[in-house]
Amino acid sequence: MKSARRRAREGLVQGLYQWQLTGHEAAAIQGHIVAQEHFARADQAYFAKLLPAVIAESAALDESLRPFLDREPAAVSPIERAILWVAAFELRHHPETPFRVIINEAVELAKMFGGTDGHKYVNGVLDHLAARERPEEIAARARGRG
Repeated sequence: MKSARRRAREGLVQGLYQWQLTGHEAAAIQGHIVAQEHFARADQAYFAKLLPAVIAESAALDESLRPFLDREPAAVSPIERAILWVAAFELRHHPETPFRVIINEAVELAKMFGGTDGHKYVNGVLDHLAARERPEEIAARARGRG
């Protein structure tokens, strides 16, 4: 059973994909996503908060991801780019969510929506980004295992 937060992330990926392709306003995209029947069980408040925030911060998120990409951000598939944006935003602004949860959610989204090996690419990029964005959390996790 999918969590409400996972459903919200699915909606975010769909909305960010749509935004990249159409350039429509966040409110119009939000209305389209929210109207879908399967979205009724999503964390709608989380979705409504993150969609415009990620769009507004997309250029900064691209810059934070750039050192870990093997190509320009604009050349990354729109689905994988949307997934990377959501995860990068959460790593930066949602410290209450463990970095492993954020990465695992992104990998699952890439398996669901992305290309054949897209999840491996997403995982590699986010492992590097998490090391930069959450060094204390990663160090604490490593100490806990050792």
